[in-house]
Amino acid sequence: MIKLANVSKEYVIDNEYTFYALKKANLEIKEKEFVSIMGPSGSGKSTLMHIVGLLDKPTTGKVYVDDKEISRISDDELSRLRNEFVGFVFQQFNLINKLTVLENVMLPTIYCRKELNFNPKERAISILTRFGLDKKLNSRPNKLSGGQQQRVAIARALIMKPKLILADEPTGNLDSKTGHEIMDLLTELNKKERITVVLVTHEIDIAEYARRIIKIRDGEVV
Repeated sequence: MIKLANVSKEYVIDNEYTFYALKKANLEIKEKEFVSIMGPSGSGKSTLMHIVGLLDKPTTGKVYVDDKEISRISDDELSRLRNEFVGFVFQQFNLINKLTVLENVMLPTIYCRKELNFNPKERAISILTRFGLDKKLNSRPNKLSGGQQQRVAIARALIMKPKLILADEPTGNLDSKTGHEIMDLLTELNKKERITVVLVTHEIDIAEYARRIIKIRDGEVV
């Protein structure tokens, strides 16, 4: 599904110093897997997540999505692939308080450039109802609890029927009980709907929800 071959990411600081956020990383994530990427702060796991999620391109090396090498496709094709292929869940939720819960979940459909084979509003309501948020459709995100906001973020990630959910520290702003509830939800999506889940975390109890843990340290997959 996703393969990284000798991927490095470097940044030149003050035109003098080169910092290697990733060093010749090799990684393969198969369809329907649940994988955790684990490492301390500054280890390179966020850089790895950005490359896996097609938010950034490597300095060197190759990234394949369904056997297609992404450097060979145009920026428009890459944007379309990112919109349709992957759903993102972030630590800070990244919801827009000017929009209602329903509008937040429907937002990715607005940026889609192809004709959808579903009704965005009906699908959004269906997912939110499944997550127990049917009475919050017209609420603003800042009126919800942290756990409710993260459920909205997961619903938004699901709206385009992605093959992959990429969750970056999804429990980082939640208490322990709520965090485990969110992890139970991601586990259910992986097991029952066969959605591939890649989780980035520094917490071992959260990482252990996955069936495979990939450790990264000092930019290297270890």
